[in-house]
Amino acid sequence: MTELAVLVLLLSASAAHAQTTVVLALAGSVDQVLTNIRNWIVGILAGLATVFLTIGGTRYLMGGGDPGEIEKAKTSFKAAGIGYCLAALAPVVLTVLQGIVGA
Repeated sequence: MTELAVLVLLLSASAAHAQTTVVLALAGSVDQVLTNIRNWIVGILAGLATVFLTIGGTRYLMGGGDPGEIEKAKTSFKAAGIGYCLAALAPVVLTVLQGIVGA
């Protein structure tokens, strides 16, 4: 009896699995693809810049006047600034790519 229940369970699971359709990505146009890429790049750059800003702030506060730690904090602040600038320039890069592709 147990074997029959397991067999029925396996057959119903395989039948349900066969009916599942998965669409991973479907873009309507090249413009939509470029917009999606821009959004991902902006998100990643802004996230990394925020991490560097947090690290720099923590190093600056915890440095205790140590010149080496203060310089490392300043370097982190510079990296955060560059990251935020690149994130702000992503729409400009998208416009240039759209001009090249002709979208």
